[in-house]
Amino acid sequence: MTPPDINDIRAAADRIAGAVVRTPFLLSRTLSEIIGAEVWLKFENLQFTAAYKERGALNKLLQLTGEERARGVIAASAGNHAQAVAYHGRRLGIPVTIVMPTSTPLMKVAQTEEHGARVVLHGDRFDDAYARARQMEEAEGLVFVHPFDDPAIVAGTGTIAIEMLSQVPELDTLVVPIGGGGLISGVAIAARTLKPEVEIVGVEAELYPSMKNVVEGASQAIGGDTLAEGIAVKEPGKLTRAIIKDKVDRIELVSERDLEHAVALLVAIEKTVVEGAGAAGLAHLLGAPVAYKGRKVGTVLCGGNIDTHLLANVLIRELVRCGRIARLRIGAQDRPGALASITACFFEAGVNIIETNHQRIFSKLPAKDTVIEVECEARDAEAIEALVKRLEAKGFDVTRAALD
Repeated sequence: MTPPDINDIRAAADRIAGAVVRTPFLLSRTLSEIIGAEVWLKFENLQFTAAYKERGALNKLLQLTGEERARGVIAASAGNHAQAVAYHGRRLGIPVTIVMPTSTPLMKVAQTEEHGARVVLHGDRFDDAYARARQMEEAEGLVFVHPFDDPAIVAGTGTIAIEMLSQVPELDTLVVPIGGGGLISGVAIAARTLKPEVEIVGVEAELYPSMKNVVEGASQAIGGDTLAEGIAVKEPGKLTRAIIKDKVDRIELVSERDLEHAVALLVAIEKTVVEGAGAAGLAHLLGAPVAYKGRKVGTVLCGGNIDTHLLANVLIRELVRCGRIARLRIGAQDRPGALASITACFFEAGVNIIETNHQRIFSKLPAKDTVIEVECEARDAEAIEALVKRLEAKGFDVTRAALD
């Protein structure tokens, strides 16, 4: 496959104009202060299907012949690519089939079906779904729309860099998430042409260093449950790996803790919902601020499709890490008035009790004693510390449950 050039990307920009959102590219003053750099955010999570994938999918669909459109298209995806192909396929009157692993959350299956696609559930893993989609492509004469390893897909994603650099031409660094490599490949081709001196940094989840392994000849382990499932790719693209090796300066890895922190900060500071993959670029900046001090950095919030229950867990865990929520194990004599004495300390410290639990059996304390577990919330970490000191001053033994 021949990689696209800037002319292909400009043609893609013209082709998809008006059918995808020209998303905001905004300076975050607060994040800039935290990181010590000028941080610009490209809000691709504000696309209709909440991800940048629409750009490549639409560019591909618009270049199909009339005969190919009539035959219909097929894709393998458990997430954003599925919805992008389904949505724009319905808009253009193209029959769409999406093959998803059987483990795909029902919400994502339903969302894809709501866009008019035929959904086929097959296999436990993406690789199984991909193989099945390829079989159906041949058996039913469908056109396969690859999620990343296709010049038309790459050209569509490159339109993001054109928008970023046209609005803020003084950017000196681009930090972009990497899964299969389609996003950063398009961004890198456009950016290298428009501003050759710009530094381009790719970011992968620590548990899925697939592209880093391929490009750098490393052999780090791949696999595990990551918040950034959108970039949890075991086998990166062949076209994209060549582009990345040629045009990307380096690839960094981010921890699950930094991914959670980035997702939570974007909710708290920017009031925007971003999935783990979409927050990977910011997660790297937060984890390595010294490397970007004084620079003008643009990063892509490439998707916002995160399960609401998972998002709630991330936000609560962030409150625990910053000390606003704590679980205290308080050892006390099992006698009348003990609990009242403990709750009085909470009242005096201005700390709210969320939940309590008495543990008399599963404890190493003497039989006459009890452990009272209290989950509590305060205005800041200092209030919790003050509470612990009050409890200890009254003779209670206090330990804090750790998150990690």
